[in-house]
Amino acid sequence: MAADPATVLDLPKPRWVTDDVAMLYDMATRFLSEEIAPRYEEFEKNEIFDRESWEKAGAAGLLCASMPEEYGGSGGTFAHESAIIEAISHVGVDGFGIALHNSIVAPYILHYGSEEQKKRWLPKMATGELIGAIAMTEPGAGSDLQGVKTRADKDGNQYRINGSKTFITNGQLANLIIVVTKTDPSKGAKGTSLIVVETDEVEGFERGRNLDKIGLKSNDTSELFFNDVRVPTSNLLGHEEGQGFIQLMQQLPQERLQIGTTVISVIERALALTIDYVKERKAFGKSILEFQNTQFKLAELKTQATVGRVFYNNCVERHVNGGLDPVTASMAKYWLSDLQGKVVDQCLQLFGGYGFMNEFPIARMYRDARVQRIYGGTNEIMKVLIARSL
Repeated sequence: MAADPATVLDLPKPRWVTDDVAMLYDMATRFLSEEIAPRYEEFEKNEIFDRESWEKAGAAGLLCASMPEEYGGSGGTFAHESAIIEAISHVGVDGFGIALHNSIVAPYILHYGSEEQKKRWLPKMATGELIGAIAMTEPGAGSDLQGVKTRADKDGNQYRINGSKTFITNGQLANLIIVVTKTDPSKGAKGTSLIVVETDEVEGFERGRNLDKIGLKSNDTSELFFNDVRVPTSNLLGHEEGQGFIQLMQQLPQERLQIGTTVISVIERALALTIDYVKERKAFGKSILEFQNTQFKLAELKTQATVGRVFYNNCVERHVNGGLDPVTASMAKYWLSDLQGKVVDQCLQLFGGYGFMNEFPIARMYRDARVQRIYGGTNEIMKVLIARSL
């Protein structure tokens, strides 16, 4: 019997996994296994999903699960988003950009948008008609968000946006983009604002190439260019300009925890696949699992994964209850993503030469893992943030 990624660690169900969260995980797993997994190789080859998949996910209730029902969502919490993200990683369709859409882009609109903005954008995000992205990183500004150069100059009742962004997840498909801009460059961080651009309705917006990445091939990642893009001043998130940096700092803990969701779920899948493989693969007349080195190595990995899962579960429980601080979220992002790199690497080693073959899922997992230590703020930046608390 194949190992199940969801139970490979033999842990009791955490308190945040209520009955409805567990049901959502099961439903998401079925949907992804039946609708997405059979086409995943196609999406990886094309280096992009299709809009139909997003719309199907919306119809299945997998978009905006934590948004209130009055705005087209399902009225859940981050626990529900975690269930969906875990299903994505356990099924092995990691390039589906739902996590960013659901638990990063939509919350900015919910927390900082006006009532008109929420009613206008969130229901369409819930159906997949609008696909979300957030444009933070620039060619000269990565983890240092204070260094963004993109400008939004007020011109009557419009903003005129000029600048370029890069490494933008969902960049080829997104038609609702939250743009990190400077509305007053003289004020530094206090001159930063978040402005929403609906790309279907503006002129001067251009998508650059779909970037050629090491891994996560099916997750379109793009350069974006804003050349005198005009949007109404009512597209500003928040009641006044200059709130963008504060808004980003308030929401980054959830983004970092969401990365942790993917990480721990991939670790569990890597272990499940490796356990299955070493039970079946024979060498010198016995299974690979019968060698003491294999047993010791998997014992180490399962222990490390268990520590990681318990820490992650604690973070989710604290976050759902409103008590996850930025420092702990930074710890989760840095430590768990480091652990993913180690676990996946050592699991691949147990596959031997087959682990280096692209036809084996562990090879893709190895490639996909590397970016986790970079996006959402590099792990080095996470350590700086943690160090400030000492």
